Amino acid sequence: MQPILDNPKPDPAPLETELVIFRPSIIHGLGGFAKGNLSKGSRIIEYLGQRIDKQESIRRCEANNAYIFSLNEQQDIDGDVTWNLARFLNHSCSPNCEAQIEVERIWLIAICDIRAGAELTFNYGFDLENYRDYPCRCGSPDCVGFMVAEEFFDHVRKQAQNT
Repeated sequence: MQPILDNPKPDPAPLETELVIFRPSIIHGLGGFAKGNLSKGSRIIEYLGQRIDKQESIRRCEANNAYIFSLNEQQDIDGDVTWNLARFLNHSCSPNCEAQIEVERIWLIAICDIRAGAELTFNYGFDLENYRDYPCRCGSPDCVGFMVAEEFFDHVRKQAQNT
Protein backbone atom coordinates (compact mmCIF):
# COMPACT_ATOMS: atom_id res chain seq x y z
CA MET A 1 0.00 0.00 0.00
CA GLN A 2 1.33 3.43 -0.96
CA PRO A 3 1.63 5.97 1.85
CA ILE A 4 -0.64 8.95 1.55
CA LEU A 5 1.43 12.09 1.21
CA ASP A 6 0.42 15.56 2.21
CA ASN A 7 -0.05 17.83 -0.74
CA PRO A 8 3.53 18.44 -1.83
CA LYS A 9 4.54 22.05 -2.07
CA PRO A 10 5.20 23.05 -5.65
CA ASP A 11 8.72 24.18 -6.47
CA PRO A 12 8.93 27.91 -5.90
CA ALA A 13 8.91 30.00 -9.03
CA PRO A 14 12.44 30.83 -10.09
CA LEU A 15 13.69 34.22 -9.04
CA GLU A 16 14.29 36.20 -12.17
CA THR A 17 14.15 39.55 -13.91
CA GLU A 18 14.01 40.32 -17.60
CA LEU A 19 17.78 39.76 -17.97
CA VAL A 20 18.79 37.66 -14.96
CA ILE A 21 17.83 34.32 -13.46
CA PHE A 22 18.93 33.47 -9.92
CA ARG A 23 20.02 29.96 -9.04
CA PRO A 24 22.67 28.20 -6.93
CA SER A 25 26.20 29.45 -7.58
CA ILE A 26 29.55 27.74 -7.17
CA ILE A 27 30.87 31.04 -5.81
CA HIS A 28 28.40 31.38 -2.94
CA GLY A 29 24.72 30.68 -2.25
CA LEU A 30 22.53 32.07 -4.99
CA GLY A 31 23.98 33.92 -7.93
CA GLY A 32 22.61 35.85 -10.87
CA PHE A 33 23.10 34.41 -14.35
CA ALA A 34 22.56 36.05 -17.73
CA LYS A 35 19.35 34.82 -19.39
CA GLY A 36 20.71 35.85 -22.79
CA ASN A 37 23.76 37.47 -24.31
CA LEU A 38 24.44 40.91 -22.83
CA SER A 39 26.41 43.67 -24.50
CA LYS A 40 29.07 45.77 -22.80
CA GLY A 41 27.38 48.80 -21.24
CA SER A 42 24.02 47.08 -20.70
CA ARG A 43 22.11 48.00 -17.56
CA ILE A 44 21.48 44.63 -16.01
CA ILE A 45 19.75 45.17 -12.68
CA GLU A 46 19.13 47.98 -10.23
CA TYR A 47 20.40 47.69 -6.65
CA LEU A 48 17.29 48.50 -4.63
CA GLY A 49 16.65 49.14 -0.97
CA GLN A 50 15.84 51.57 1.74
CA ARG A 51 17.54 54.98 1.59
CA ILE A 52 19.21 55.69 4.90
CA ASP A 53 21.46 58.45 6.22
CA LYS A 54 25.13 57.83 6.97
CA GLN A 55 24.58 57.62 10.73
CA GLU A 56 21.98 54.87 10.30
CA SER A 57 24.26 53.20 7.77
CA ILE A 58 27.08 53.02 10.32
CA ARG A 59 24.69 51.57 12.91
CA ARG A 60 23.50 48.88 10.50
CA CYS A 61 27.04 48.06 9.35
CA GLU A 62 28.08 47.63 12.98
CA ALA A 63 25.16 45.20 13.29
CA ASN A 64 26.77 43.15 10.45
CA ASN A 65 24.50 44.25 7.62
CA ALA A 66 26.54 43.44 4.52
CA TYR A 67 24.08 44.97 2.04
CA ILE A 68 24.81 48.67 2.60
CA PHE A 69 25.77 50.43 -0.62
CA SER A 70 27.08 54.00 -0.68
CA LEU A 71 24.81 56.23 -2.79
CA ASN A 72 26.11 59.75 -2.19
CA GLU A 73 27.68 61.88 0.56
CA GLN A 74 24.45 61.96 2.59
CA GLN A 75 22.75 58.65 1.91
CA ASP A 76 23.32 54.94 1.43
CA ILE A 77 21.06 52.15 0.20
CA ASP A 78 20.29 49.26 2.54
CA GLY A 79 19.74 46.43 0.09
CA ASP A 80 18.80 43.89 2.76
CA VAL A 81 15.21 43.70 1.51
CA THR A 82 13.40 40.85 -0.22
CA TRP A 83 12.63 42.94 -3.29
CA ASN A 84 16.33 43.62 -4.01
CA LEU A 85 17.33 40.69 -6.21
CA ALA A 86 20.63 42.43 -7.06
CA ARG A 87 21.83 41.45 -3.56
CA PHE A 88 22.33 37.93 -4.92
CA LEU A 89 25.03 38.95 -7.40
CA ASN A 90 28.31 37.58 -6.10
CA HIS A 91 31.69 39.24 -5.72
CA SER A 92 34.52 38.43 -8.10
CA CYS A 93 38.09 39.65 -8.33
CA SER A 94 37.61 39.49 -12.15
CA PRO A 95 34.05 40.81 -12.47
CA ASN A 96 31.97 41.19 -15.61
CA CYS A 97 29.81 43.98 -14.13
CA GLU A 98 30.33 47.13 -12.13
CA ALA A 99 28.11 49.37 -10.05
CA GLN A 100 27.34 52.80 -11.46
CA ILE A 101 25.33 55.54 -9.83
CA GLU A 102 23.03 57.30 -12.26
CA VAL A 103 20.58 59.97 -11.09
CA GLU A 104 20.54 58.72 -7.47
CA ARG A 105 20.05 55.10 -8.54
CA ILE A 106 22.56 52.25 -8.43
CA TRP A 107 22.77 50.03 -11.50
CA LEU A 108 24.88 46.96 -12.20
CA ILE A 109 26.29 47.48 -15.69
CA ALA A 110 28.08 44.98 -17.97
CA ILE A 111 31.75 45.97 -18.35
CA CYS A 112 32.26 43.46 -21.19
CA ASP A 113 30.12 41.35 -23.47
CA ILE A 114 28.59 38.55 -21.39
CA ARG A 115 27.39 35.27 -22.83
CA ALA A 116 24.08 33.67 -21.93
CA GLY A 117 24.38 31.48 -18.83
CA ALA A 118 27.43 33.27 -17.41
CA GLU A 119 27.33 34.23 -13.75
CA LEU A 120 27.05 37.99 -13.27
CA THR A 121 29.56 39.32 -10.76
CA PHE A 122 30.96 42.61 -9.55
CA ASN A 123 33.73 43.67 -7.20
CA TYR A 124 32.13 44.64 -3.89
CA GLY A 125 34.88 47.21 -3.39
CA PHE A 126 35.46 46.58 0.31
CA ASP A 127 38.24 48.52 2.00
CA LEU A 128 41.02 46.99 4.09
CA GLU A 129 39.25 47.34 7.44
CA ASN A 130 38.62 43.78 8.65
CA TYR A 131 39.21 42.46 5.12
CA ARG A 132 40.27 39.06 6.48
CA ASP A 133 36.66 38.60 7.65
CA TYR A 134 35.55 38.53 4.00
CA PRO A 135 37.23 35.63 2.16
CA CYS A 136 36.63 35.47 -1.57
CA ARG A 137 35.51 32.27 -3.29
CA CYS A 138 35.30 33.59 -6.84
CA GLY A 139 37.79 31.10 -8.28
CA SER A 140 39.20 33.66 -10.72
CA PRO A 141 42.87 33.24 -11.72
CA ASP A 142 43.34 36.82 -10.40
CA CYS A 143 41.61 36.13 -7.07
CA VAL A 144 43.40 37.75 -4.13
CA GLY A 145 41.53 35.63 -1.59
CA PHE A 146 39.48 38.44 -0.05
CA MET A 147 36.63 40.71 -1.16
CA VAL A 148 38.56 43.95 -1.50
CA ALA A 149 38.53 46.74 -4.06
CA GLU A 150 41.00 46.28 -6.90
CA GLU A 151 43.06 49.20 -5.60
CA PHE A 152 43.97 47.00 -2.58
CA PHE A 153 44.93 43.84 -4.51
CA ASP A 154 48.69 44.53 -4.33
CA HIS A 155 48.51 45.24 -0.60
CA VAL A 156 46.65 41.99 0.09
CA ARG A 157 49.08 40.00 -2.10
CA LYS A 158 52.06 41.50 -0.24
CA GLN A 159 50.46 40.64 3.10
CA ALA A 160 50.00 37.05 1.95
CA GLN A 161 53.67 36.82 0.94
CA ASN A 162 54.75 38.05 4.40
CA THR A 163 52.79 35.40 6.30
